Amino acid sequence: MTRQLKDAGVIAVLMIEKAADAVPLARALLAGGVTAIELTLRTDSALECLRRIRSEVPEILAGVGTLLTPGQVQEAMDNGASFGVAPGMNPRVVAEARRLGLPFAPGVCTPTDIELAVEAGCRVLKFFPSEPCGGLTYLRTIHAPFAHLGVSFIPLGGVGPANAAQYLWEPSVLALGGSWLAPKELVSRGDWDGITRLASEARRIVKEVRP
Repeated sequence: MTRQLKDAGVIAVLMIEKAADAVPLARALLAGGVTAIELTLRTDSALECLRRIRSEVPEILAGVGTLLTPGQVQEAMDNGASFGVAPGMNPRVVAEARRLGLPFAPGVCTPTDIELAVEAGCRVLKFFPSEPCGGLTYLRTIHAPFAHLGVSFIPLGGVGPANAAQYLWEPSVLALGGSWLAPKELVSRGDWDGITRLASEARRIVKEVRP
C-alpha cells in the first residue's frame, strides 16, 4: 500500500451521499489521473459506495476513512477496503486493524500521538488537521525525533492546489489527502468533467514534484 500511495501522490477524500454517484465519481477522478481514494464513513452510503467502486472501478485503490471503532474496521475489511484511515489515534481501532491485516494510518497532531502510533506498529500517519496544527513548519519539527524510524505522513486539512507542491516536496510526506478534489456542489449536480479537471490539475502538480 505504501508504494501505491506514494506513486498516487494524492488521495481523493470523498464524502458521498448517494451510492449512485460512487462509480461515475471514481471514474471521473481516474480519468484525471487520481488513482487512490478514501471513502469517509460520514454517510450511510459509504460502504455501498466502496462495494460498487471495488466492483466497477477496480483500477482505483479504495480505502475507508473516519474509522472510529473496531467494528467499523471490520466492516471496512468485509467490504473490500484496501486501507484504513482515522482522524485520531485510538489504540483499540489500530489494534483491530493490525489483527485483521488492514493497512492503517491513524491521525496524529502531536509528538505524543506519534509515539503512541509508532508503539502500536504504525509507520504511515495522517497529519490532521495539517494547516491548523501549524503546517509544514510544524510537521518538520515533530517529524525530526522520529525520522530514523521511517515514519511518513498523509497531510489533510487546509491542503489544496496552492500549497500541494510544497507539501509534496517534503521528504516525510507520503501523499496528500485531497478533500478539494470532489466538492459537494460538483458531485450533487453530476459535474464529472469538472471533477476530472480538478483531478488532472492535482496529478499535474504531483508529476512536477515527483516525475
